[in-house]
Amino acid sequence: MTDMNALESKNLCLFYGDCPIFQGLNLCVPQGKITVFIGSNGCGKSTLLRSLARLLKPRDGQVVLDGSDIATLSTKEVARRLAILPQGPSAPEGLTVLQLVKQGRYPYQNWLQQWSQEDEMMVRKALSLTQLTDLADRSVDSLSGGQRQRAWIAMTLAQGTPTILLDEPTTYLDLSHQIEVLDLLHELNAGEGRTVVMVLHDINLACRYADHIVAIKDRKIYAEGKPENVVTEELIRNVFDLESRIVEDPLFHTPMVVPFGKGKRPSAASAQAVDRSCGKELILAEA
Repeated sequence: MTDMNALESKNLCLFYGDCPIFQGLNLCVPQGKITVFIGSNGCGKSTLLRSLARLLKPRDGQVVLDGSDIATLSTKEVARRLAILPQGPSAPEGLTVLQLVKQGRYPYQNWLQQWSQEDEMMVRKALSLTQLTDLADRSVDSLSGGQRQRAWIAMTLAQGTPTILLDEPTTYLDLSHQIEVLDLLHELNAGEGRTVVMVLHDINLACRYADHIVAIKDRKIYAEGKPENVVTEELIRNVFDLESRIVEDPLFHTPMVVPFGKGKRPSAASAQAVDRSCGKELILAEA
């Protein structure tokens, strides 16, 4: 492993019971970048993310974190280097937002090291970044779905790790809060150099925010690389069984997927208009 990789899997074999999920998987997560896993439901995205965080023990192979076999590290050492927000987490009844976010500082506590000014600062910063300061004393189970998701993200940020893994972090969020969360992760990456790995379903948002995309199909890596090199009409067809046109996002100049199914298809004229507009700032709308 080189110092350019924050996480690496080597010949990773993952099973649920006797059912193989991945076999002989080799993957490098670039350090200091945003990596996004994409793929259809059930392809293994979440399973791979969990295994990278040592939540799922491999049958064979290894996960390497910052140059060390993650299996040899203590739980607290892993938690100081890597934070994970799984899909659909749940909190004990009655737990307040502040109490939940404080759980992110658990890896730094022991009988010699009690709650410190740094712990307090990290918690307050996480609440502020996720716009939850005014809700700190509310119980988590009284929040809306979007507020609850932001509370869990705040706990993850309070952990203060150089690597953050998130499984569908925009779940339950409306479009405005989706952008806020992804902008926040982008700022943590750009400003603090944190490595971010996440699962996203929205391909266009994945293309906008990712430095590195990993497309998974049939529990194998189908393609990986920069969005502009990876996201093609062929990939969308083969990975998602969906026809599409790939055009350039007029604002961010990243690949933008315009999907269509068998029922509602673009007219020949509108398809030609989109084809002609590829690479231009203005994309003609369907008549």
